[in-house]
Amino acid sequence: MTDNRATDDRTRERYVPGHGLLDGRTAVITAAAGTGIGGATARRFLEEGARVLLSDAHARRLADTHAELAAGFGADAVTSLPCDVTDENQVRTLFDAAADQHGGLDIVVNNAGLGGTADLVDMSDEDWSRVLDVTLTGTFRCTRAALRAFRAARRGGIVVNNASVAGWRAQAGQAHYAAAKAGVMALTRCAALEAAEYGVRVNAVAPSLAMHPHLVKVTSAELLGELTACEAFGRYAEPWEVANVIVFLASAYSSYLTGEVVSVSSRHP
Repeated sequence: MTDNRATDDRTRERYVPGHGLLDGRTAVITAAAGTGIGGATARRFLEEGARVLLSDAHARRLADTHAELAAGFGADAVTSLPCDVTDENQVRTLFDAAADQHGGLDIVVNNAGLGGTADLVDMSDEDWSRVLDVTLTGTFRCTRAALRAFRAARRGGIVVNNASVAGWRAQAGQAHYAAAKAGVMALTRCAALEAAEYGVRVNAVAPSLAMHPHLVKVTSAELLGELTACEAFGRYAEPWEVANVIVFLASAYSSYLTGEVVSVSSRHP
């Protein structure tokens, strides 16, 4: 695979400092541990002035991320709670913690998802169900919990879901993941219509390839090279570039935007 870092620097943007876009807001972010989109989103939210409740199914990685961000932004700005989004009781506990620890909730970022590669003819029921349960049903559980909290509080709120261009584009070996992400897009649009009456906005981002160490471990160099070559800039996105779009959707700059899926890639329909 070609070293993406060698790509023309004209396609690379500099990291923009925070501008207080989320001052005073409280956010829950799932799958926020590590160096991927969730972790980058947590950092960007903190830079924009939010208080963040980090969540992830991996307790050790979550504790490491919590410690790192608390050291940089202060212990009062960051809390964490392990949560497996396939477990309804854990989801309820997570959202109760937002009220207990921060006094309320303003933003939810549903980042939890699970991939995998298997041709449909060889895919087991377990392969299919596991990806759907984390990626689609987990997003449903957390969106439902968020909307219940927002409806009860009657002060508005924002949900941002992490979809994928795979929900639009066919890719061999990805039937379960693509179906789940297409479902996240449809869930986003339907939830937005229902939640509008109590002032809640629901949108989604659809990244293509946001590079981080875990992705390198679970994806072949050949496939990464093929996906990178499909992008207009000839490079992958940095996780923080996707996080910037999530910040936009969570901020007042998108105050009239709901039910939309924003592609963070050139590979949209």
